[in-house]
Amino acid sequence: MEKTKKFKILAASDFHGDSDITKKLAAKAQKENVNLVILAGDITGLVETENILKPFIKKGKKVVFVPGNWDSSETADFLSKLYGMKNIGKHYVKYGDIGIFGVGSPDWQMELDEEKTFEKLKKDFNKMNKQNLEKTILVSHIHAAKTKAEFSGIKGSKGLKKAIKEFQPDLFISGHIHEAEGLQEKIGKTKVISVGKKGKIIEI
Repeated sequence: MEKTKKFKILAASDFHGDSDITKKLAAKAQKENVNLVILAGDITGLVETENILKPFIKKGKKVVFVPGNWDSSETADFLSKLYGMKNIGKHYVKYGDIGIFGVGSPDWQMELDEEKTFEKLKKDFNKMNKQNLEKTILVSHIHAAKTKAEFSGIKGSKGLKKAIKEFQPDLFISGHIHEAEGLQEKIGKTKVISVGKKGKIIEI
């Protein structure tokens, strides 16, 4: 049986409007020849907004994202329309036999509505599941409850943890806790990775 071709991702978050960081990330995405860039929120914030994702476009990279607490809903919509990038906090996406779904936390949300979060993810997962996907990726800005990122003292989302345990995506990516960047663990078959502004190359 022929081995399935690996899907290579650059996952990053929390660069807060710093285009010097996105230039470095875009160069890394090009060098590593990634199939997709996944941004886990806090894209905007302290510096600029309009040109923040332009480096990825210049390098010809596909990007999907979820907004974080520093990203307003209006800004997320603006970035999505300006660059043609999917906000997976609103709509799941499919690339070949890989499905990507997620939840955003825009407009200064520091906590998720646990019931709404789970129901939204359940709805997306069930729709994706009907399409005979080989792998699934779950993305959130906020981390899941009872994961390593809670070392920060900031509690994660129980709705996300429930979704991970029930749907067992191949990969769960989150940001939010800057000091947690690089932490990895497993929940069942799900690989859990905290990402940040340095960016992480992941193959699935």
